[in-house]
Amino acid sequence: MICVLLVAGHGAVLEAQIKSDDTGLYHHLAGVPKAMLPGIGGKKILDFWWETVNMRQLFTEVYLVTNADKYKHYERWATANDFPVENIVNNGSTTLQDQLGAVADLVLAIRSRKLQDDIMVIAGDMLCADQNFDIGQVVRFFKSKSGELIIFYELEDGEESSSRGIVEVCPETHRITRFLEKPQDGVTVSRLASVVFYCIQKDTLSCMSEFLDLQHEAPQKTFGQFWEWLVNEKRMDVFGMKLPTGFQLIGQVGLSDYTKWLTHYSAKKQDCRAEPITCRSYARVGLMGNPSDGFNGKTIAMTISNFWAEVTLLESQTLVLVPHPLNDPTEFGSLQDLFCISRKEGYLGGLRLLQATCKKFYQFCSKQGIALTKQNFTLKYDTNIPRQVGLAGSSAIVSATLKCLMKFYNITDADLPKPVRANFILSVETDELFITAGLQDRVVQVYEGLVYMDFSKALMEQQGYGSYISIDMKNLPTFWLAYLSDPSDSGRIHSNIRQRWLNGEDAVLEAMRSFAELTDQAWAAIENQDWICLAQLMDQNLDLRRSIYTDDCLGPGNMMMIRLARQFGSAVKFPGSGGAVVGLCLDQDKLMEMRQAFQEAGCVFCLISPYSPSSGSDGITTDQASKTWTSL
Repeated sequence: MICVLLVAGHGAVLEAQIKSDDTGLYHHLAGVPKAMLPGIGGKKILDFWWETVNMRQLFTEVYLVTNADKYKHYERWATANDFPVENIVNNGSTTLQDQLGAVADLVLAIRSRKLQDDIMVIAGDMLCADQNFDIGQVVRFFKSKSGELIIFYELEDGEESSSRGIVEVCPETHRITRFLEKPQDGVTVSRLASVVFYCIQKDTLSCMSEFLDLQHEAPQKTFGQFWEWLVNEKRMDVFGMKLPTGFQLIGQVGLSDYTKWLTHYSAKKQDCRAEPITCRSYARVGLMGNPSDGFNGKTIAMTISNFWAEVTLLESQTLVLVPHPLNDPTEFGSLQDLFCISRKEGYLGGLRLLQATCKKFYQFCSKQGIALTKQNFTLKYDTNIPRQVGLAGSSAIVSATLKCLMKFYNITDADLPKPVRANFILSVETDELFITAGLQDRVVQVYEGLVYMDFSKALMEQQGYGSYISIDMKNLPTFWLAYLSDPSDSGRIHSNIRQRWLNGEDAVLEAMRSFAELTDQAWAAIENQDWICLAQLMDQNLDLRRSIYTDDCLGPGNMMMIRLARQFGSAVKFPGSGGAVVGLCLDQDKLMEMRQAFQEAGCVFCLISPYSPSSGSDGITTDQASKTWTSL
């Protein structure tokens, strides 16, 4: 592949204003080509682009197209920066009036140097807000597509779409469906701005000559006009790749715009990584319908602020994943100590979750046409979610890690919508780590709060995800949670149900349909604040689960907690896969007696504090639980 840097435009406005500036701040820049003006961090704009593309493993040659007026400047720059002088192409123009136009400049380079390869084209006078993006990722994405590639970014607040080339992109195929050069207001809702940063297949280069034959004036020979013609009229395959950063061409801007954007981007570079990024995701309890989420059923689940996983990301020289001192032990007091810890908590901590999330994140962005910056970071995590009791501790770590990565790389909700985010988290666990799991946990941890979820086969096949609806959490009753202090005897809850379901066993299929019906009834009970009905439905959910999994499969620890709860007249069910139970006891006196009974049985018991997105990032939500304990 060959790279061509275009710096042949005449910055007449900017150059004239620099010469006439009476502040004395810019006199040293008089006569300097616009591509050699200071960029982010004081580095010349062209220096940044040369450092970015000076990679022999990606580009066999790099060419630079300039004009006759500034040719000598670039010749001196080339000798000082180890750029081959013979690769500088002079287009012969000396003024704005006799310039060729950007497309004609590229065609000149192709013809004069007899280029016969795919070409990356970049405007060498373009300010880039984040100078660490991975250009290798751009090349790989281009080679994975059977068409041209346009780089775009999302306009910031205050940037007008009428001053840029705007693209409309299909989110599934990444194909650009329409290109609009400086559209008027109301023509499109897209805020995705194209920049002079393209990859063009060698077989398409001939189209440029065809385009030039249709144009008679240099102002019409821009890449914006070319892409409008190629995409909208020729209907050729052109794809888009997003860079999560900002770009500004300074070709025909004035001094005030140049200094404004330079100051803005420099400030963003200084401020955006000043502080560590810390994100939390919360444990969840399944209130109804589980485990049908893995079987095209329906569920209702709720995030709780009692337990959480927290991940912190800090920019660093190398990429570092920090083991948790408790959850990723590498030193033990004795062989017996190792035995006890391994028996209770298993062999795998959270470090593998961080690593798998990072790997999957890079893979996702590459496939989705999102070029990431080449920035390293240190990741560490903490969690107080009890292990192996079915409260979604693993997915909480993955979810919190993903939040940090999205913030660090400026990935927006439009790039990774919530339904897709839930699928992503599930794929980290199932595809990378082979953890048996369903979508419920990931959906509720992404949406947060109390969420109704419909995973019907029709929806999943049609759109790739289910229907997810947030439910008002006001006036919820107080739920309680109990879990085994030693979950090693919690049973193998998933058992062989999946295989029986795949085999079409009537009892299992009917059970999953019944779980979905119970969920719809539970949603109605919550809406009507009919807590007696909800408690009855929770008991029915558990009984249905016992009927297909059997008590032997559930394990003695789980069965003990069920019997204990029902002894005090409380509704009870599993919040997840086993090791914990969630309940609803409407008799406050019995609730306190039950608490003591659970504790005497060696279980941990607590009242649930629901967490909703409106509660704030610290997870402090309603004071239901504290009020209940006070009344008790």
